[in-house]
Amino acid sequence: MEFRKATLGNGLQVVAECNDRAYSMALAFFVKTGARDEADEIAGVSHFLEHMAFKGTPTRSAEDVNRELDEIGSHANAYTSEEQTVYFASVLPEYQTRATEILADMMRPTLRDDDFNVEKKVIIEEIRKYDDQPPYGAHEKCMAAHFGSHPLSHSVLGTEQTVGDMTPHAMRAYFEQRYCPGNMTLVAAGNVDFEQLVEDAEKHCGSWQRFEAARETPTAPPHTGFSVLVKPAAMQEYAVQIANGPSSEDEDRFAGRLAATIFGDDSGSRLYWELIDTGLAEYAAVGCHEYQGTGVVMTYLSCQPEEVADDLKRIRDLQLNLEQEGVTTEELERAQRKVVSHIVLQAERPINRLFSVGSGWVQRQQYLPLRDVLERYQSVTVDGISKLLARFPLSQNTTMVVGPADDVPPPDAP
Repeated sequence: MEFRKATLGNGLQVVAECNDRAYSMALAFFVKTGARDEADEIAGVSHFLEHMAFKGTPTRSAEDVNRELDEIGSHANAYTSEEQTVYFASVLPEYQTRATEILADMMRPTLRDDDFNVEKKVIIEEIRKYDDQPPYGAHEKCMAAHFGSHPLSHSVLGTEQTVGDMTPHAMRAYFEQRYCPGNMTLVAAGNVDFEQLVEDAEKHCGSWQRFEAARETPTAPPHTGFSVLVKPAAMQEYAVQIANGPSSEDEDRFAGRLAATIFGDDSGSRLYWELIDTGLAEYAAVGCHEYQGTGVVMTYLSCQPEEVADDLKRIRDLQLNLEQEGVTTEELERAQRKVVSHIVLQAERPINRLFSVGSGWVQRQQYLPLRDVLERYQSVTVDGISKLLARFPLSQNTTMVVGPADDVPPPDAP
C-alpha cells in the first residue's frame, strides 16, 4: 500500500491509501465540523446539514443524487459526530471519477427553504424516537453532565427546541463558516487512481472559495457525578459512565483501548465474567472515544432494575482493583492478539481503511500505515497500562442511570 497526498490551491487536501490489489475503492469528504463546533442556540445544525446535502444541488435534485449513486452501484451514506461530518461512497474502481463528481456536487447543496422545513420535521421525529427508545438518550445526557460548559457536551442531534427554532438563514451562515476547502479533506482508500482523483478534485472543487474555520480544543477537566432519570415504562435499567481518557493526539490511546478490552470487552473481559457470564446483567461493556484535546472512556450497563445498585457496586470494585493492581501479562497479550486480529480483519475492506485513514488525518494530520498501528498496540506494556490508569482512573466518572427504579444509590454510598 502507498500513501499519497496533495493540496489544491484553495486549501482542499486530497489524501489516499492506494492498494492496487484491492477489488474496490472508497472515497469520502471529511468535513471538520460537528456538535462541538456549534453555538448552543443552533445545536444540531451539523447533523441537519448532513441531511440537507442529500436534498439537492444547483445541478441535481434529491432524486438525481440518490439515483446516480445507485446507478454506479455504490454503497453511499453519511454520518455526523461530535467532530466531523463524513459523506462517503464505496464503489468499483471504474466509477471513481463519477463518485467523486457526485460527492463534490453534494458538498455545495442548494439549502432551499422548502427542503429545510420538511427536513426539520424529519429530524425532530428522529430526536423524539431516539429519546423514546432505550436507553432514552442516556449517552447524550451523560455527556452533557460530564462535560458541562465544554464544547463536547453538545448533542449531535440537538434538541427539539434548538432544531425547532433553527432558521434557514442560521443554517446557511453555519455552512458558510465551516464548509470551506481548508476545513475539508477528500480521502480515498483501496484501488485508487490518485492522479485522476486529484485531477477530478481540481475540476469539481478547485473553484471553492478559501477561508479559515477555527476550532478550539481545550482539555476537559475530570468530573464526577451521579444522576438518576426515572422512566416508569422501561423494562430494564440502563447506566452510562464517562471517565476522562486519552485524546486523539495522545500516544496513550493505544494503551487505553487495550485496557478497555481487558476490562470491558463484550467477551472474555473482567466485566463479562463478573456480570454477563453470571447472569447479573444483560450487557456490560467499555469503549474508548478519542477527540481533539480530550477523550473519554464509556462504561455501559443494562440489567434488571433490582440488580442495578449491586451491579454498579461490582463495577466500581472492579475499577478500583484494576487501578490498584493493574493487569496481568496474560491479559495484556490476549487483548493485543484480539485487537490486532480485529484491525487486520477490518482492514480487508477499503471502506474501513477509509474511515481510519480519514479520521487520523483530520484529527492529527498524520498517516499511520497498518503495520505501524499494529506495532503501537504490540509495544504496550503492563507498566504502560498502569501509568495510563493513574492518569485516567475509571472510578472517577460521571454516571447516568435511566430506568424504572427511583431509589438507585451511588455505588460508593455507605
